[in-house]
Amino acid sequence: MTLEGKLFKGNRMTEICEVTTPDREAAFSKLLEEALILLCREMDVPVPMWMKKNTREFAAFHQTIFFREQYTEKVRFDRFQIRMIK
Repeated sequence: MTLEGKLFKGNRMTEICEVTTPDREAAFSKLLEEALILLCREMDVPVPMWMKKNTREFAAFHQTIFFREQYTEKVRFDRFQIRMIK
């Protein structure tokens, strides 16, 4: 699975990163979780709280956005967008 992450401050993209995890036999949710954790580690951001809205957005559009309110610690950006790349 390949995930692309973008950090935004205001309407400006400040950082972009892409990670790929090895394909293997596992549940999609487990592969997504591993890729998200790896992406957050690469971008040096905390892992956000995954909410129902993120599940709905990711299922429909293969992307979702996390806002500041979804973090338990202070972050240096306004939103974090992830997108699955085919």
